Amino acid sequence: MHVEHLLTDVSLGLRPLWAQDALLAREISGVTVTDLEDPARFVRPGEVVLSGLVWWAPGKAERFVSGLSEAGAAALFAGEETHGGVPGELVEACARHRVPLAGVPAHIMFRAITDTVYLRQWGELSRRQALPENARVRLSRLLAQEAGPGEVLAAAFAHLDRLAAHVFTPSGRTVAATAGAGPVPAREAAALVADGRGVTVSVAADGVSPYERWLLYLPDPDGAPAGMLHEVAAALGRCQEAAVRRRAAEHQAADELGALLTGPAAAESALPAAVRECGLPADGPYRVLVADTGTRRPGPAEGALSEVAGHLAPVAAVGRLPEGLAFAVLPAGDAVPEEVWALVAGCEPGVPLHGGTGAAADGPGGLGAALAQARYAFTAARGSAPRDSVLVDATGLSSLAALLTGVPADVRAAYSRTVLGPLLTGGRAASAMLVTTLETFLACDGSWARTAEALHLHVNTVHYRMQRVEHFTGRDLSRLSDRLDLWAALMCR
Repeated sequence: MHVEHLLTDVSLGLRPLWAQDALLAREISGVTVTDLEDPARFVRPGEVVLSGLVWWAPGKAERFVSGLSEAGAAALFAGEETHGGVPGELVEACARHRVPLAGVPAHIMFRAITDTVYLRQWGELSRRQALPENARVRLSRLLAQEAGPGEVLAAAFAHLDRLAAHVFTPSGRTVAATAGAGPVPAREAAALVADGRGVTVSVAADGVSPYERWLLYLPDPDGAPAGMLHEVAAALGRCQEAAVRRRAAEHQAADELGALLTGPAAAESALPAAVRECGLPADGPYRVLVADTGTRRPGPAEGALSEVAGHLAPVAAVGRLPEGLAFAVLPAGDAVPEEVWALVAGCEPGVPLHGGTGAAADGPGGLGAALAQARYAFTAARGSAPRDSVLVDATGLSSLAALLTGVPADVRAAYSRTVLGPLLTGGRAASAMLVTTLETFLACDGSWARTAEALHLHVNTVHYRMQRVEHFTGRDLSRLSDRLDLWAALMCR
């Protein structure tokens, strides 16, 4: 199958945006779905890349397309739903790097494209190279019954004795494995699929966040023919889509729990029933997490929390709070390991994943307080490292500086203006001099002599400047409470 076969398939409705005749003759080896900002490590030569453009922002197209070109991608098919079309910057980058580009209309599922490639292309292979007919029939029956990935994987490779095969997520969580496959720690599994060791086939499924994608992995490159692997990946894709449909009711129950916890007056009597409706145990302890990826768009943050929960607990409630933040309730009191958060955040290296958590809730009645702590810690994470993926635990905020990071930026700015504003109404040079002297004085624990030494001033000059600070702010620097007010205001700037 060649690129032009897909572009001329009327049933797919693809909109060619840039291509040259010679490039349209490229042979397609497979399909991969990605929204990574730098997708090169997950793309194999000859693959068509499907992307929903979740990663896109002005200035990022060059890195994405150059990665596709270096990996030898056959073409890029870009979903039009997220941005209402394909950005012109992306079209120009594809032309520079000679990567054929087509738009995928919002009503066309990526699933239709992968089916066209795998089910038609690999169906032309001989039976010796693809799944035996009895295995194919068995898989069809299991998929109709919405069987889990473990059953699907076992049935697909049942005719190959002792074959080791895994289904991983990009963060290294094991979704399923054959009987002949031993356990693989998450960090090692993530490295295996990232480094390209063995054979990795992306599982394409609609409605799945980049954090939860499935990857079919075989440590032995010669363990099974390519055609068979892609047929199995297609079956796993249908399996995952069925799981996504089943989770819709679970997310709705979690959303209702979130609305109850953030209501004007949380009805504690209704909490136990809401917790049970989410499938959580009736008694605690519970761990509450709050997260966001900066998009405030349904999908990515919930997917990240679902993946974190998958590493830690057999069941969890994951949903959205009324203001748009994703949240999760896990039936566990232990803190979330930093390694797990880093592995999940690594699924989307260009997207900062900010999270917050707090003390464990002993029972349903403590969830409201646990959620309040998690939201505060989330604000601290976003305020302290806006461009990095960070999880902050409210119980670890052990200094005034750390505590203030959880105060919203506009509140910090208002407090600083209120306390220091009169000090800043003079000339710029004079104001800067007073502020610098005040900072040094407080950093020297109110020592006149040490402040004078640090600033190379006479002690009388320091006394005079501090008198001016007291005059402008109305604070008495001999009182500890006023010193703390000024110190906090300086940190809030």
